[in-house]
Amino acid sequence: MALRIYQVDAFHHELLRGNPAAIIPLDKWLSDEKLQAIAGENNLSETAFFLPEENGAIPLRWFTPNKEVRLCGHATLAAAHVLFQEIGLTAKTIRFSSLSGILEVERLEKGYRLNFPADAGTSISIPPNIESALGISISEAIMGNDDLLVIASNQAQVAKITPNFNALMEFDVRGIIVSAPGDEVDFVSRCFYPRFGINEDPVTGSAHTLMTPYWAKKLGKQSLEARQISQREGILHCTLQGDRILLEGQAITYLRGQIFL
Repeated sequence: MALRIYQVDAFHHELLRGNPAAIIPLDKWLSDEKLQAIAGENNLSETAFFLPEENGAIPLRWFTPNKEVRLCGHATLAAAHVLFQEIGLTAKTIRFSSLSGILEVERLEKGYRLNFPADAGTSISIPPNIESALGISISEAIMGNDDLLVIASNQAQVAKITPNFNALMEFDVRGIIVSAPGDEVDFVSRCFYPRFGINEDPVTGSAHTLMTPYWAKKLGKQSLEARQISQREGILHCTLQGDRILLEGQAITYLRGQIFL
């Protein structure tokens, strides 16, 4: 069996920046074990698989190297990019059906706009050992649907983090998001997912569904500019719209190929 595979750099306008995602169109689902094994072989933050449209939406699933996840921003953006730019879909908007419900991606003049559910989060006490695990001081902690968001004082603090990944593995969450006010944008972040086989994720769209409500309230504005200051960097425009988050970003194809099973 031969399958098409694309690799797309998402949330950046330059190749070799942003977050690479593998995108594999399927005619029907393979077994969960096979999907997970392919994602492990790709060894990227996410491999996304989609089927032909059914009931007005395209079924979409995402896998890290060791687990399926219920929401992924950069691989959704990458999947839409493949459908628009590589497969030639002519509609202005794509509807995906996923574990997080219906997700829409709109094609813009430059880039794409994702419509995702907002994650309001809940303020909690700063967990013991989080500061030592990250090597910085933390002022606030917010628990989201999947991730723990912690707030640092400034961008320099976020940039200097050298995590103890074994210590981060002890926290019973999908991942740890560290955010702070940005020097040139509204907020910056770094995201760590060692439990899911990703020590540091280059750009994490789903994390911005938790950060955007926090910073919108903190800064008193609904529309925000964000940077994920990983080595590869991610650029996002985030808008809080009721119980939804609009994430805008660009994507670019890095690879077209085949895999053989």
